[in-house]
Order: sequence, then structure tokens, then C-alpha cells
Amino acid sequence: MDVLYVALGISLVFDIITPGLSNCLLGCSCTNDNLGRSLLCMETSMGHIPEDIPNDFTKIRIENCHLTELPQGSFFQINSLEFLWLNFNQITLMNIKSLQGLANLTELRLQGNKLTSIPWAAFQDTPKLKVLDLKHNLLDVLPEHALRHLPSLTYLDLSFNHLTIISKEVFIHWPLYQAAEKSWGKEGLVSNVILALHDNPWLCDCRLKGFVEFIREVSPPIILMNSYLMCSGPASKADKFFHEIQLKTCMKPVASAQETNINLPLRANATLTCVVKARPIPTIQWRYILKIIRGLASTETQIDEETITSRLVISSVHLADQGLYTCMANNFIGNTSVNISLNIDSPNSSAPLRSPEPMLSSDDSGHIDIRIAKQTVYGITLEWQIVTDNPAETWFTIHFGKYDSHKKEIIYIGPGINSYSVNNLLPVTKYKVCITLKNHPPGEDQCIVFVTGSDISELEQRERLIHIIVIVCAMLLAVPAGMYACTTEARFNCVDRCVDLWRKRRMHKENVEGTERQHTFDSLQAASDEALCRDSKDKPAKRRKSEDRCKGGSAAYLY
Repeated sequence: MDVLYVALGISLVFDIITPGLSNCLLGCSCTNDNLGRSLLCMETSMGHIPEDIPNDFTKIRIENCHLTELPQGSFFQINSLEFLWLNFNQITLMNIKSLQGLANLTELRLQGNKLTSIPWAAFQDTPKLKVLDLKHNLLDVLPEHALRHLPSLTYLDLSFNHLTIISKEVFIHWPLYQAAEKSWGKEGLVSNVILALHDNPWLCDCRLKGFVEFIREVSPPIILMNSYLMCSGPASKADKFFHEIQLKTCMKPVASAQETNINLPLRANATLTCVVKARPIPTIQWRYILKIIRGLASTETQIDEETITSRLVISSVHLADQGLYTCMANNFIGNTSVNISLNIDSPNSSAPLRSPEPMLSSDDSGHIDIRIAKQTVYGITLEWQIVTDNPAETWFTIHFGKYDSHKKEIIYIGPGINSYSVNNLLPVTKYKVCITLKNHPPGEDQCIVFVTGSDISELEQRERLIHIIVIVCAMLLAVPAGMYACTTEARFNCVDRCVDLWRKRRMHKENVEGTERQHTFDSLQAASDEALCRDSKDKPAKRRKSEDRCKGGSAAYLY
């Protein structure tokens, strides 16, 4: 009995001397010092922040433990935590609420992780933070208000990241810098702040002008750990220090062209050239009839720091290639453009055509198979196949817009292209799209009507439950033929009616023309809860009867 009392006494004394050591995390060590209780976890394969960390720690150091993220409320229960070191892990994601509950945190070190961005608003939960170490990460952006919630900071290390451009306003909006400005020259009123920004790939163009000037003028209480910041680009300024360069103010693009009116014979090679001056160097895009050019490539050559030349080469020009081409240049300051007119001299005409829209001709004939290749909640992709005598000379016109709108957007598609996609449409909206050869006006039998979805779950449900069988009639565009569509949700008599009508029309065409065309069956995705099965030649009363029979199908259909 005496032995038991002695053992209990020793145990009690041990717990008093070393409180809490018994409930330390497995694979970690816990210590007590004059700063409080500490947790040290080194090279332990955790993978995530443990949920059972005791709440009496003032210092936590978890390094080389394969952590990949800081989730919401990672240390929420440890209110007394002052020092948090999570160096040399593999953290790629930091939740905006990951520092929740850490009002007493004064030091956060995240060196040697894989962070590409920081949710800077997270520091609203750490008003006492003085040390923030983010070196050796993958940060490439420092937002203008990044330091807004760090009024007590005395050490900020952003060295060895991927920063290329930052604004002077990042520091102008820093509360500590604003306080320092008011107390400039009054020694002792503001603590010194160590700022480390070296070993980043700074892009020394006009966008960095304000920051370069700030670095040159910076003085205590802000102290640069390394004041010799170096440019990595552009080529003319690479490997030069900030104090060795002079940067100009940014400039909106100015575009020009030496030749703005080009005349060429049929099948010649055309080269359209525009020259743009801007700071910084802009992005350049060519447009034709207000649409991005499809199937044509441009090349760019940089003449100097603020001048770039763009060339658009069109091999073996066709009549469909003539028209107004626009060279558009854009940088963050603004945009500009210059127009170049391309005229093609046709041997069959006495004067060159100045419009990309040739006159209609009865010779412009052929038959086309059209289908909806893909439909998303707010978009659609069309595909078509054309059978004609001159496919290399055949171009198309797409008429697109809301079903009830008389004004449709017109898109010209060049030879050799047989698909078109449109996205970002309005939800639960009825649209109509028509495809014609060259500049023929669309007939009702050359159009598709569809309705966009209301949300993703609705479309996914229809993709599982609805399959549309489309009977696409091979159509001679000069002599339009009918098109019909029925859904598998429609009643069988509706399907039979559609098939009978298609067969009758086919037999009629064979008797009149003595030719036989191959018809195709393609699948369309569904887009609404209404099914329409129509004969384009029916009377209105007959149409209503057909619609009643097909009730319950889809609203993606062909006229």
C-alpha cells in the first residue's frame, strides 16, 4: 500500500513539473520554456493538420511533414498560439479562414512551400502579426491592397518568388507606411520594417515604373534586406539593377499601316501588315468583318521596346477573302485599330468586288448536312458537311440571334471550316441559328432552334433521359428541302408521321429530279421540356395538331 502511495506521489509531482507532456502528438515532441508550451514535428508524414492538437501551445513548428493545404480553422482552438512555423512542406492552398481564431499570432513562417497565391484578407484574423515569411514560394502577384490588414508588420519576406510586376500602390496603401510618412524624421515613433523583395524575375517595363521609383526613394523606417533588385526582362534591360535603368510612362497602342488598300489577282498570296507602337508591348489580333479570323495565322516581330509589327498572310486568295481586315492592338492602358481593305480582281468581272458578300447566283448550289455536335447549358456547337463542285471556293454565312428578334448577328465562315461554337448565352432563352451557302438568305428549312438551360443539373438530367433522333435531309440550298426532328419522348405516332413525311418528300424529289441523295441521321442534345415536330410546308392548323401529338419532347429542333 505504501508503495502505491509513493508511486502516485511521484506521478503527481512529475505531472506538476512537466504538465501536458503525456498528451503530445505521436511522432512529435513537446517542450516548455519561458515562452510557453511548444510543439515540434519534424519529418513526420502527416499529410494534413492534425485535429487533436492540444489547445495550450504558444508555439507550433511543423516542418517537412508533407502538408498540402491550410484548411478553414486549422488552429481555431489554439487561441494562445503566437508562433506558427510551417516551413518546407508542400502547401499549395491556403483557405481565407485558415487563420481564424489566431488573434494573438505574431509570427507566421511559410518558407519553402508551393503557394501560388495568398488570400491576403485572411490576415484580418491576425491583427498582431509582426513577422510574415513567404520566401521560396511560387507567388506571382501582389494585389494592390495585399498589405491592408497587416498594420503591425515589422518583417515581410517575399524573396525568391515569381513576382514580375507589382504596383507602388501596394506599399502606399500599407497602414504602416502611411503611419511612417506622418512621422517621417521623428526617430522612435515608428518601428523599422525589414522588406525582402530580391531574387524575383522583375519585368522592367513601364508597368514597373512606380515600383522602381519607390525602391530608389525608400528610406527608414522601411529597410530593404537587399536593395540591389535586378531586372530579368525585357532583353534590353535584363541583368540590370533598378538604379541603372530609366523607365518611361505607359502608352496606349497606336496602330498604322503603310498600305491600307491592297489589290491582288485571284489565287495570289496576300500579306497584310500593321505596325503598332505601345508601352508595354500589346497583344495583336486580326479581325475580318468584325469576327476573329479563322484558319489564318499571323506572325509578330518586335522592332524595339515599344514597336511591334504584325503580318497576316493569306495564301492563294479567293473571292471570299476580300473585304475589310482590322488589325487590333490592346494593352492594359487601352486599344486601337487600323483597317486594311483587300480587293480581289476576278477574271469574270470587269471591276474588283469591294464587298466580301458576292452577288447571288443560281450556280451556287450544293447540299449540306447539319447537326448540333455539342450543347452545354449556355452554349452550342454546330457542325456541317457540304457537297459541292468547288469546296475550296465555298464559304458560309451564319445568322444567329434570339428567336423573336428580327435582327440577327451575321458571321462569315471561310472555306474549309465546318464548325462554329458560341458560348455565354443567356439562360432559359430561345435562340435561332441558320447556315447558308455564301450570301444566300436563309430559308426556314436551313435553321435550328434551341433553348438554353437554366442550370447544370438540369442539362445533366436531360442528357441522361432525353435522346433526340434527327432526320437531317440533304438539302439543295437553291431549292430548299424540309427538315424534321422528333424526340424519343414523343409518342410513336409522332415518330411515324415524321418518317412518313420524310419518305413521301424523298419519293417526290426522286420522281421530279431523277436523282437520289443519301440522307443522314444525327443525334441532338435536348434543351427544354417542349417537343416540336413540324412539316415546314404544313398549314398552321396542321402544325398545331402535330405539336399536340409531340408534346413532352425537347425544344432543340430543326425547321
